[in-house]
Amino acid sequence: MLAGSVIRRAWRTARREVLDPQECASPLGKRVYDLRHTCLTTWLNDGVPPAQLAEWAGNSVPVLLAIYARCIVGHLPDLKKLIEAGGDLPDLPKR
Repeated sequence: MLAGSVIRRAWRTARREVLDPQECASPLGKRVYDLRHTCLTTWLNDGVPPAQLAEWAGNSVPVLLAIYARCIVGHLPDLKKLIEAGGDLPDLPKR
């Protein structure tokens, strides 16, 4: 086990070594957790089902959606089209 301060120092050093000064000054990957947050947000926006993503992330679906639902963007036009089509939702994949 490493102390959080050790991990944070190592992370700051690694960022300075691999990022240019402008990137390093940005919030990009400022904390290790930021990478996880970015990954989960990207996967939700790419359409990974929340139940699958929650399993991968080690969260429950309610916890995942409580944290990340506000990060989902760009799906509203497609959802409106589904609703306007009379509720004809796509078939679920066969198991």
